[in-house]
Amino acid sequence: MKRNITLLLLAVFSLMTIKSQNNKNIMEMESLELTPEWDKTFPRSNKVKHKKVTFTNRYGITLAADMYSPENAVGSLPAIAVCGPFGAVKEQCSGLYAQEMAERGFITLAFDPSFTGESGGQPRYMTSPDINTEDFSAAVDFLVTHPSVNPEAVGVIGICGWGGLAINAAASDPRIKATVASTMYDMSRVSANGYFDSADTAEDRDKLRTALAAQRTEDFRNGTPKLGGGVPDVLPEDAPKFLRDYFDYYKTSRGYHPRSLNSNGGRNATSPIPWINFPLMSRAAEIKNAVMIIHGEKAHSFYFGSDAYKKLTVNPGQDNNKLFMAIPRASHTDLYDRKDIIPFDALAGFFNEYLKF
Repeated sequence: MKRNITLLLLAVFSLMTIKSQNNKNIMEMESLELTPEWDKTFPRSNKVKHKKVTFTNRYGITLAADMYSPENAVGSLPAIAVCGPFGAVKEQCSGLYAQEMAERGFITLAFDPSFTGESGGQPRYMTSPDINTEDFSAAVDFLVTHPSVNPEAVGVIGICGWGGLAINAAASDPRIKATVASTMYDMSRVSANGYFDSADTAEDRDKLRTALAAQRTEDFRNGTPKLGGGVPDVLPEDAPKFLRDYFDYYKTSRGYHPRSLNSNGGRNATSPIPWINFPLMSRAAEIKNAVMIIHGEKAHSFYFGSDAYKKLTVNPGQDNNKLFMAIPRASHTDLYDRKDIIPFDALAGFFNEYLKF
């Protein structure tokens, strides 16, 4: 009898400790500095409401986001989480996409990923295929528990490198009912193989790993990570067109933002390390919910989107819920902010179809 009482008391104490630790974790949520003024690269719409929000991911990192909702929204609405491009911030492309989709009737959440922008996480300017995929699911956590959102009608949009992460998130999180990957990169493929798979040999990867390992040693000696550099401030004369396109967006008034990594010093130089061995598209064929990939037919990155689409499968007995849309004459960065080119109405039609409730 005494032993049973002791075990019961230990169990109660353990539960109290867990609850105390959980409360402690909540209380120790990172305090973020959120800019109060409108500092986006696009004008504010008078058709939507906007506010800053925060939420935490599964690793305890606090993420900052802009939440957009239709001006006269009533009831519980379908919602979309938006992120990207890789190295950008929510004040750039993802915020534009979010605002445009809010004008079309959706609650949207444009967020800064871990280690970036106004979001938390240390060290700064790091990337992780696992944590960044988790960032999407954390945004879904926020949306499915929000009183204005229908929890059965949540989708995601990933732009550029976040297009591949959106597909990876959809493969792991069935709460994501519809996914759009816009002008996507497969960051694991380009990190491991180089552009157009031009360095897809074990020898090439060994050289890359050796250089990254040496940089790790140097970073440890210096006590701080070296930045890899964003888009260059001055273009070389022989710069390829896609680099000129990036410059035209990230380094001019069109898209420059002081918190954007691509506009400034870039990510940590060792950021490619985890992506080299991470097969980002490995479970894409297992996604049952709807996926739409859009890509400019003139984009240097077109092969990422077209090859990702080939990995998707149509579920037996269902309509074709895997779609590919090629945008005539569009480049990679045209789908960042060219409102006359980005097919927002087609995106709205896709989400209305697959976020029905």
